[in-house]
Amino acid sequence: MNDNIGNPAGIQRPHPPGPFGNAFYGTGSGIIRGGLGAYGERFLGSSSEFMQSNISQHLSDSQYYFQVNGQYVRNKLKVILLPFLHRGHWTRITEPVGGRLSYKPPVHDINAPDLYIPFMAFGTYVVLAGFMLGVLGRFTPEALSLQFTKGLAGWFFQILLLKGLLYSLGSGEAPLLDVVAYTGYAFTGMSVAVFARIFWNYSYYFLLPWICVCMGIFLVKTMKRVLLGGTRSYEKHTNRHHYLLLFMAAAQFPWFFWLGNVGA
Repeated sequence: MNDNIGNPAGIQRPHPPGPFGNAFYGTGSGIIRGGLGAYGERFLGSSSEFMQSNISQHLSDSQYYFQVNGQYVRNKLKVILLPFLHRGHWTRITEPVGGRLSYKPPVHDINAPDLYIPFMAFGTYVVLAGFMLGVLGRFTPEALSLQFTKGLAGWFFQILLLKGLLYSLGSGEAPLLDVVAYTGYAFTGMSVAVFARIFWNYSYYFLLPWICVCMGIFLVKTMKRVLLGGTRSYEKHTNRHHYLLLFMAAAQFPWFFWLGNVGA
């Protein structure tokens, strides 16, 4: 079984309908296709059909990352915040669909990436940061907006860093949304640290290093699937891979302390 987090040859993600996916996909993509049908031919000619199929594919792909339920969210948070207690494997589950292997969606696989937790965690982080600014007596709309921008900038930088490391590891084909999901999980730990700081300021300095270690372990365990997917490259550059993985884990410390320094 290929452990790569990307899409190996012949492996495609399934897109089973979710409770909200059908409504969104049917209505949203229908409006988009209708608009392209009305105006695409006039301005783009035959290329409008290509754009319609492209947009429909992206809408369908995005549903994969939001197929979650309460049990998945609880278990995933445990894996992110306490990765050393995860006794199961770190390999994503595949199943044959239409004669090909496809990755199971998050609701059926704890190791699958999702975007629900990262987006909710980021929103929670911004809300808690605003509350923290109020406790410090520094709350203003501008300060909250700055904290929001700071969080987005940090997330974007982490995506670039992880994507660059994956290229260095010889596995640059990992889907961008997978990378967005894995880097966004860091905001779960960040939210816990900021929440604790609201009640006891010094708890932040004890809790944040622990969260950095846990997030580093989670990312290393997850990214090792990339190495195991490329056995030849792994065997040839084992030491370099280990150093890059350690660098990725160490990079969590300055990033977490920068984002956690609310109001600075």
